Amino acid sequence: MSVGYIYDDIYLEHDTKDHVEGKDRLIAVKTILDKFKVTEKLTLLRPRTATIDEIATVHDREYINSLKAEIDSGGGWLDPDTYVSHGSWEAALYAAGGLLSSVDAVMNKEVASAFALVRPPGHHATFLHQMGFCLFNNVAIAAKYALGNYDIKRILIIDFDVHHGNGTQDAFYTDPQVLYFSTHEYPWYPYTGSAEETGSKGGEGYNVNIPLESDLGDNEYLRAFQEILLPAAQRFKPDLVLVSAGYDAHWTDTISNMNVTTTGFARLVKLIKSISDTYCPEKLVFTLEGGYNRSALAYSVMGTFEIMQGNNEILDAMGNPPLAYSPKDFDSFIKIIRDIHKLKN
Repeated sequence: MSVGYIYDDIYLEHDTKDHVEGKDRLIAVKTILDKFKVTEKLTLLRPRTATIDEIATVHDREYINSLKAEIDSGGGWLDPDTYVSHGSWEAALYAAGGLLSSVDAVMNKEVASAFALVRPPGHHATFLHQMGFCLFNNVAIAAKYALGNYDIKRILIIDFDVHHGNGTQDAFYTDPQVLYFSTHEYPWYPYTGSAEETGSKGGEGYNVNIPLESDLGDNEYLRAFQEILLPAAQRFKPDLVLVSAGYDAHWTDTISNMNVTTTGFARLVKLIKSISDTYCPEKLVFTLEGGYNRSALAYSVMGTFEIMQGNNEILDAMGNPPLAYSPKDFDSFIKIIRDIHKLKN
């Protein structure tokens, strides 16, 4: 089966002016995918709008109503980070709905995997608030939808955005049906995601945070995936894998202080695909989160599609960071996380 992708010009209607999370992000991605004829090898999936009831599985109805009222009144700055315009409401409904369409396409065997190229992003949005450029938590809504509409019991959410997905963590902090795994620069916005945040009540142990110090790159990210994510996934055995794919840990991205390369992201995606292939073949969905250097974002997304299609060679037009940084005690860091989560060799 082919690899599917969600894209629609409706996502450009979320007009944030000269905000770092602007519509030109998606335009840059689509331009590169078309230039290298990647889209010709993919199956275009049409998004739908998420219903209010579907959104309300993750968000408070009063928040949903107040957000719509703010947008209907003309929009503007909702907080110091998050801007909305007249077109943001429909774009947000289609962003959440784009993930639901992706889940349907994968679960109904229309495509082997899918990548939802949507905006606004979602993983910071909480039950009561928008934040960090996010209005609705697209990946959390998709997980709730999948659990409620398909015969699956366990969902693995992998978040490699450079910022911790606090909203996603909150949505499933007490839920043993969802294993949330996040690599993120720490301490950094939103200042959550410590290693000790492991879940509570029935969800204790199902929240795995990898709080990384600044300046780390491909080797450290790959080790975190190999030595922590792989054994955690082996123990959990997911029925579906959802990925919050943020590319702002790229070394050229000015919104963070990390050194991941385009090739490094491709290696992470290859490992993620191996998890899906092992435990839930052809049940893998990516959704776009961050990534603010337009070229790095576009080439990294293209590399992700190449790996999803089974190609091991990708185009890394951005190269390597000028200086390599090797932490002295990364072995100890990995051991601490493994011990917290009782991961065996």
